Amino acid sequence: MKPHKHVIHLLSFAAILLLSVSCENSTQKESPPNVLWILLEDTAPLLSSYGTTIISTPNIDNLAENGMLFTKAFMPAPVCSPSRSSMITGVMSTTLGVHNHHSSRTEESAIKLPEEIKTVPEVFKKAGYFTFNNGKDDYNFSYDRRDLYSQDYMQHPLYGKRGVNLNLSELKDKTPFFGQIQLSGGKEIFSSTFKERVLTPVDRSKVELPPYLPNHPAIIEEYANHLDAIQITDRKVDNIIKDLEKNGLLENTIVFFFSDHGMRMTRNKQFLYDGGLSVPLIMADFRKINKLGRGVINENLVSGLDLGTTSLALANIPIPDYMEGKDIFDDESPQREFVISTRDRCDFTIDRIRSVRSHNFKYIRNFKTDRPYTQPTYMDVDGVQFVKVMKQLHSENRLDPKQALFFAENRPSEELYDLKNDPYELNNLARNPDYQDELKKHAAVLEQWIIDTDDKGQYPEDEENLKLMLGIWGDHAVNPEYQPLRNKHPNLAGSQFPLKSKGWEKVTNQ
Repeated sequence: MKPHKHVIHLLSFAAILLLSVSCENSTQKESPPNVLWILLEDTAPLLSSYGTTIISTPNIDNLAENGMLFTKAFMPAPVCSPSRSSMITGVMSTTLGVHNHHSSRTEESAIKLPEEIKTVPEVFKKAGYFTFNNGKDDYNFSYDRRDLYSQDYMQHPLYGKRGVNLNLSELKDKTPFFGQIQLSGGKEIFSSTFKERVLTPVDRSKVELPPYLPNHPAIIEEYANHLDAIQITDRKVDNIIKDLEKNGLLENTIVFFFSDHGMRMTRNKQFLYDGGLSVPLIMADFRKINKLGRGVINENLVSGLDLGTTSLALANIPIPDYMEGKDIFDDESPQREFVISTRDRCDFTIDRIRSVRSHNFKYIRNFKTDRPYTQPTYMDVDGVQFVKVMKQLHSENRLDPKQALFFAENRPSEELYDLKNDPYELNNLARNPDYQDELKKHAAVLEQWIIDTDDKGQYPEDEENLKLMLGIWGDHAVNPEYQPLRNKHPNLAGSQFPLKSKGWEKVTNQ
């Protein structure tokens, strides 16, 4: 017997009513997620979850098991401050003119962002989030930290601002939050207690170096120290996750785990080969409804620019139009075909390099071909052991042709590498006739990007920031751009070097 049509209408209405109540309750229960960045310094993707077998990183691996691991994440720059400046604004540092490492460290050298440009934490704050940053900022623009973060901080005359560590138990009544916890990552090796904190040192006899590095004890030790530092980092990640869980915060938190650039090593940090730009990136969704999946491997191209914009999107906060980053999970937007990265002045060393990274190729443009890859850097001043060894081996003709490439007196204007067949970027195909189509395609992408973004690296740096570098580094600043300043300010060189040794001053937010 068929039900009466009025019964059908009543049943339909009841179903709709139940569905509406269910959806309303569901909406009410789903509060805005907390977003936490665990941001490392100078760390390569040499984790067990990325296939490294001689160390164990179970706690970082657990993040990947609760979310998504990215195999092709590349930073906008291979050194701290321009990379961090790009990530925190969602805009390339070269677009904003904050691309030179350690800019804006004095009032005279301050670079201000355009009024309409707001940083990622500022956008979160406007949406009602509590924001914090435990550790360094290292941004190359002038700003009031109170506009970005809701916590006390430390002020240093050279290295910028750092947050005073916030105990995660203090966040119970400060949700939703957008937070950054800075970990030393590869820089753990600088700590005086580093060796004591390594529970199971890497077996040095099992270290496999990339082919551009010689099998020398000092080089092996540097590489192994990096792996040991990652194991220390793994324990720190465990403590963070346990603290979140203990304080009832984990179940509504999305964790981003990544590094600001690659490891400190020849051809890596400060250069645009994958060793300087490729970083670990894991996003773990600990919400009851995990929207990222579990144990997912994502092979799409990702730029560090995309981390802030994706964080906003996951919190359902509109992405400002000026941000150049993408929402990684926006199915309506095409995936990246290219990631562009830049290198300009690093401390006192003036250079200009640009790269275009596609899935299968890397294109590099060297704009200052008169300067060797190995022009003096801060690592020479600091007497870093592996740098001294590499230069000594080169002077003694003890490097093979692949290892000696980096010590050429002059650089080619263009480099092109077939990454599927040459993952270490050693065989430059720029003049190979079989690869001219790829060369032209990638070069055209770079040329158009320079025009579209008005890449500020094409213009001379302002005098005040060059004066700052000359004042700090003195005779180490050998690039010709410093000579007019030496002539103009003969007593300046080296006069500000004491800035490097001054301590931090605590500043309390009012």
